[in-house]
Amino acid sequence: MVKTTKIIINELKEYSNPHSKIARLVKDGVYIPIVKGLYETDRSTPAHYLAASIYAPSYLSFEFALAYHSLIPEAVYACTSATFEKRKTKKYETPFGFFIFRDVPSEAYPYGINVYKEGEYVCQIASAEKAVCDQLYKMSKISSQKELERVLFEDLRIDQKEFNKLNHADMIELSDKYGSVNLELLGAYLKRRYKNG
Repeated sequence: MVKTTKIIINELKEYSNPHSKIARLVKDGVYIPIVKGLYETDRSTPAHYLAASIYAPSYLSFEFALAYHSLIPEAVYACTSATFEKRKTKKYETPFGFFIFRDVPSEAYPYGINVYKEGEYVCQIASAEKAVCDQLYKMSKISSQKELERVLFEDLRIDQKEFNKLNHADMIELSDKYGSVNLELLGAYLKRRYKNG
């Protein structure tokens, strides 16, 4: 269970020096520090359960979500999340893993997020369609649909069969919300694929 320093101090209010008690509990492994002011009580908690508590508002996306949805073959060792209007990439190395938080446009942020409750944890993760859009948004400018195809299926190694199963209408709708050349290309590419069957 995730707990803040404030919650723990309230639980330890009968102690004359709750901060010293927290330090002892950390030393005894009762609380595992995640980032400043945030602790976890279970060392076996999967890292992605903690992402939204570390930095909010945020949802899991980019490489993590692409792997989660089985779109890419590689194992991903960092929890990559989307935020908005933070203007700076944030990185945290913790006992639970490595966390990266990157901006997406605020207009695109609230769409295509799935919420899962796993025990006492709530996970917010991009849909497969949103993860593709977020990933393209953070990449260098792509100059043509041919290059886009190469980026998707060679550089990112997105599985074409899985890509074909995605809701392309949702992706076209999402692509309009980024104000990005890469996403404009994606929308045009998907419309052409629809037209050509």
